[in-house]
Amino acid sequence: MTLHTIAFFNNKGGVGKTTLVYHLAWMFADLGYRVVAADLDPQANLTRMFLGEKQVEELSFKYKTIAGSLKPLQEGVGDVVDTPHVERVAKNLGLVAGDLRLSTVEDELSSQWSDCMSGKPRAFRVITAFWRLLEKAAQELQRRHGEPTLVLIDVGPSLGALNRAALIAATDVVIPLRPDLYSLQGLNNLVPTLDVWRKEWKQRLEVGQDQEIGTNISLPSGEMKLLGYVVLQYEVRLSQPVQAYERWLNHIPEAYRQSTQSASPCPATPDEDTYCLAQLKHYRSLMPLSQTARKPIFHLTYADGPLGSQLQAAKDVGEDFRALAQKIAQGCSLPWPAVAP
Repeated sequence: MTLHTIAFFNNKGGVGKTTLVYHLAWMFADLGYRVVAADLDPQANLTRMFLGEKQVEELSFKYKTIAGSLKPLQEGVGDVVDTPHVERVAKNLGLVAGDLRLSTVEDELSSQWSDCMSGKPRAFRVITAFWRLLEKAAQELQRRHGEPTLVLIDVGPSLGALNRAALIAATDVVIPLRPDLYSLQGLNNLVPTLDVWRKEWKQRLEVGQDQEIGTNISLPSGEMKLLGYVVLQYEVRLSQPVQAYERWLNHIPEAYRQSTQSASPCPATPDEDTYCLAQLKHYRSLMPLSQTARKPIFHLTYADGPLGSQLQAAKDVGEDFRALAQKIAQGCSLPWPAVAP
C-alpha cells in the first residue's frame, strides 16, 4: 500500500487549520478516497468537531484515543498497539481521536530523538510511533474498504518534539495561512524548522539502516514535501478582499518564496501563485451551523438551519473544497477522481 500522509501545519495558531482538515477529510471521503483523520494536537479540537461530547468522553475514558494506542510503549510494557482504534465517522472516513494526555509524551520524544543517533532500538520505536500507528490505522481502513487511502494529520502550532515526531510521519505538508503579520511570521519559523527536521531525520535513518532497525519496525521517509499554502478566513466585500486583509494577502507569495528559498518568479497576488492551493473566505454564519449539525458546511440542508442564499453559499463551499482536494491529490500524485465508493 502506498500511504500518503498529509500534515497541516503552521507555527501560528488560530488560522483555521482544524476546520480546514475537517472539511477536507469529508470532501476526500465524499470523492471515494478512504480517509483517516488523525488528531495529533493535544487540544483535540478536530476530535470535538467530528464527535459529540458524550462520545469524546467515552473514547477518552476507554483509552480509545491516540494516547491509548501509545500507552503500552509509553509505560515500557510493549509497543504501540497492533490495531489502533479508528472511530468510524462515515463509510470512507475514520478518526484517530485526539487526547490531552498526548502532551505527556513530549519529554520522552525529546530525549529519544537524541538516542536515535546511538542506534537504540527503543528510541526508534518511540520516535516512529505516530507513523506506525497511522500506517496500521490506514491498513485497517484499506482492509475494510480498499484503496486509495490517505491520512490527514492535524497538529498543534508548536515547534517542539511532539510535532517533530508527527511531522516526520508526513509525506506531504500543507501550510494554512491567514493574511496577517503573525501568520507570516509563523511561516518564517516553520519552513526552516522543517528543513532541519528533515535533515536530522535523514541522519537518524542512516544510523537505523546501519543497525538494521528497519527490519523490525517500519521507518518513515520523513519527506515532508511542501505542497503549498492555503489562505484562510479573509474577509470579502463585493467579491474582493477588504483593504486590511488585501495588504497582507499580497505579501504572501513573496514571504512563501523567501521562507522556502524558491527562485521561481514572484506574482503580485496569490491568485496568480502556483504555490497557492486555495483562498477560502470567512464563512460567517455557516460555520456555527456546521458545528451544531456536526457536519461539513457543504452537507448542510434546509433542516440544519441555512436559509435562502445561505444554502447556495454552502454549495459554493463544496466547490471550493472540491477544487482544493483536486490540487492536493495532484500534488501527491493520487488518482483523480478516486475509485467510486
